[in-house]
Amino acid sequence: MPTAYGTDLAKGKETRIINGKPYVLEFPIHGDVALVKAEKGDRWGNLTYRKAARNFGPVMAAAAKCAIVQVYETVELGGLDPESIVTPGIFVQRVVKVPRAAKLKEAA
Repeated sequence: MPTAYGTDLAKGKETRIINGKPYVLEFPIHGDVALVKAEKGDRWGNLTYRKAARNFGPVMAAAAKCAIVQVYETVELGGLDPESIVTPGIFVQRVVKVPRAAKLKEAA
């Protein structure tokens, strides 16, 4: 049985029966701003990611009203392989190029 149905959390909320199981209807929460880090981007906001940045960056860019993306490299339009674009530019409002942080040398 779904968690909140029949509890105080469900009071005043819409409930539905789906496939014979009761559920509490919860609407999604949208963020106003998403700050996303990507590897490369073009001026239209098409993005590619590296490693774990791909986990939540694309989802957050799509869910927010305004996605501001920092990229390490900007490329010309058409400079990204269309097959490697993870986030299309329609979800991005701002692209900011930042230098890659220099690795700190350990004190010997």
